[in-house]
Amino acid sequence: MEKDLSNHRKTYQKKGLSIDSVPENPMELFQKWYYEVEEFGSTTEEANAMTLATIGVDGFPKSRVVLLKKYTWEGFIFYTNYNSEKGKAIKANPHICLSFFWHDMEQQIIIKGVAEKTSENISDGYFESRPDGSKLGAWASNQSSVVKNREILDSKLDELEKHYEGKEIPRPAHWGGFLIKPISMEFWQGRPNRMHDRIRYTLQEDFNWKIERLAP
Repeated sequence: MEKDLSNHRKTYQKKGLSIDSVPENPMELFQKWYYEVEEFGSTTEEANAMTLATIGVDGFPKSRVVLLKKYTWEGFIFYTNYNSEKGKAIKANPHICLSFFWHDMEQQIIIKGVAEKTSENISDGYFESRPDGSKLGAWASNQSSVVKNREILDSKLDELEKHYEGKEIPRPAHWGGFLIKPISMEFWQGRPNRMHDRIRYTLQEDFNWKIERLAP
C-alpha cells in the first residue's frame, strides 16, 4: 500500500501574531483565542477537544483526544478514570503535553505542564452535572481493560440502569479530574510560505512568564 501526500498543501494567511501585542500571562491569550474559535470557527464543533500526550508505564509516549472541561488562571481541567491507561501514566509521570489545533483559525497551542488530581469536591461537582447515562458509563467501563465483546459492556450498563433507577448515582472513587498546571505555552499562528508565527511563554522561578519568538 502506498499513497503520496507530498502535494497536499495549504496556504496559511488569515492573520499574524506579534510578540509586541500579546499579554503578559498566556492564559489571557488562550482565553482570547478560545473565545474567537467558538465564535468564528465555523466548522469547529468541539473547540474544547485537545490532544493529551503522556509517557506510558511501558516507556512509550501516547497521545489521545480528550475534552477540556474547565480552564482557570491555574490551568486546564479534564476528567477521566484514574485506573485507565492515561490515569496510570499520569500517576507514574505527571509531566504531560496538551495541544489544541483549530484549523479554521489556522492556530495551534502546545502546552507543557504538570498534572495533579483535582479536589474531590470539584470532581463531585462536575460528576453531578453529567447526564445519568454518562454517570453510569463511568461505573460500567473498566477503562482501558481488555473485554471479550461489546455485549459484556452493554449488559453491565443495563444492570446498572436497573440498580440505580430512581436513585442518585454517586461518583466512583476511581473517577475524577486532573488539573494541568502549565510551565510552557506555545501559540502558533499559520502564515504564508511556512513562515509561521510562534510565540512561547515559559514560567520562571518568580512565577512571571518569559515571552520569546521562535523560528518557524
